[in-house]
Amino acid sequence: MAQTADLSTAGPLDVEEVRRLCGDEPDWKVQAILDSGADIAELEAAVAWAAGQDETPGSPTLSGRAAEVYEILMADAPPDEER
Repeated sequence: MAQTADLSTAGPLDVEEVRRLCGDEPDWKVQAILDSGADIAELEAAVAWAAGQDETPGSPTLSGRAAEVYEILMADAPPDEER
């Protein structure tokens, strides 16, 4: 039987993983996601929410780093440019 890696404990995200899952996001968002300390599972959950795939009645809400990444994905301007 083949073993699969537990991606949630595979270590920190890298730029390639963020770009693969998030698509063409500005560099500031990619860096903010990396700085959040989120793991692959948290990033995947945030991306699903941002795409509207998990916003069904009864689905769990995002919390912690997944919620932080969701906020980053939904932001329109870098944090230092917000008023």
